[in-house]
Amino acid sequence: MDTDAIDAARRGDRKAQAALLRELQDPWFRMCLSLLGDAERARDATQETALRFLKRLPTFAAQSKLMTWSIGIAINVVREMRRTSKRAVLDDGQIADARPAPGEGPAGSASKSEEHRMLRSVLAELPQRQREVVFLRFFEELSVEETAAAMDCAQGTVKATLHQALRALRRRIERTT
Repeated sequence: MDTDAIDAARRGDRKAQAALLRELQDPWFRMCLSLLGDAERARDATQETALRFLKRLPTFAAQSKLMTWSIGIAINVVREMRRTSKRAVLDDGQIADARPAPGEGPAGSASKSEEHRMLRSVLAELPQRQREVVFLRFFEELSVEETAAAMDCAQGTVKATLHQALRALRRRIERTT
């Protein structure tokens, strides 16, 4: 993201803010959908993230990447929604697919559907924090440092949580195969 555009958005330039929102809304939605498992709730979480993002944008200190900082806002929105919701999150056992593979057509997509179904199933069994780490590290491809910043925790916590998640995923996958 262009630092001039970020600075303009921080100063209240509506066009710059709109451009940032267009760039960030897809990653926010993918993350919210993956963690909540419901498109309607993910849209609500994305909208709330956008509102909080715009409200807090003037305080962005540029000590981390804007994407990382904004993902942290989205994670907090999802956590709040989970705390306040009476419905069980991921009650249908689904984790949303992340980014489609570039240039992957329907045939390639169909051949991977069973693998995706299994992956969604085993990811849904992980505790929320482990799902967050896996999503940020592997689906959004954030570094350990960026993941720690987004989750507001230490890098060591990210590494330990990721290790636990991968170990649990291996056990679950071995069970299903």
